Amino acid sequence: MAPTIPGFERQRVPVADGVTLSAAVAGSGSPIVLLHGFPQTHVMWRHVATDLAADHTVICPDLRGYGASDKPVENGPDTYAKRTMAADVVALARALGHERFALAGHDRGALVAFRAALDHPATISHLACLDVLPTLDMWDVLHGADAAVAFHLYLMAQPPGLPERMIAAAPDAFFGHFLDLWTGDPRSMPAEIRAAYLDACRDAVPSIVADYRASAGVDVAHDRASRQAGERLRMPVTVLQQDWGTALGYDAAAVWRAWAPDLTHATVTCGHFMAEEAPADVTRFLRDLLAR
Repeated sequence: MAPTIPGFERQRVPVADGVTLSAAVAGSGSPIVLLHGFPQTHVMWRHVATDLAADHTVICPDLRGYGASDKPVENGPDTYAKRTMAADVVALARALGHERFALAGHDRGALVAFRAALDHPATISHLACLDVLPTLDMWDVLHGADAAVAFHLYLMAQPPGLPERMIAAAPDAFFGHFLDLWTGDPRSMPAEIRAAYLDACRDAVPSIVADYRASAGVDVAHDRASRQAGERLRMPVTVLQQDWGTALGYDAAAVWRAWAPDLTHATVTCGHFMAEEAPADVTRFLRDLLAR
């Protein structure tokens, strides 16, 4: 069995349309759900989750299409739409007895969390998004040579067939590239954890590509509709990011403030995988958020 967070109980919970999520659960108290990013699993939260579980119920799922969760075959754009994946998370929490909960996500998980907070504002009490921009804004700021680091977004946006074949031909090289490129401190990701991430990704190429493909299509449409309708994030929001907005020429805090009137925005000095590289900082910001 794939590794999980020490002290956490692994559960499999049906959520929708025959899809079951694998989740690690521990602690007691007010609930918080932590969503992982690419190319990782729920194990990325191991340090933060263990700390929060001292006085919160902490739920760390593998997203649909990732890790030990089900990987439904892509059947149209909605299969891996962030709206669909957000509904999975809400259904998971409800199945575990939580009608209202705080939600934090990193990278892809942050996009799911963002959509959950817009679609289910009475359910999400607090929101944290780590090192990402909302999908619509992300595509707006990616331009010029400095955006070359995001080549994977364009590759996996292509119609079914080519990206899956290309990535499946050398999955460890593809996914390992990002684990190495985006890690500021290699010591934060031990060899056994890195190997577990690669194992999980190797078995999930079609679903990971489908997740990214949705972000170049249906997710943009959903974000645009939300913006045109004047939807805002009604709950307290914390956004933690590296300072990559400087290179791409935009103001990350201003981008997020357009969506989130009650915003705390902070820059964390580390690589992309901040929950592993700077867990004390991430935990502190999450605890501050939960106190708001």
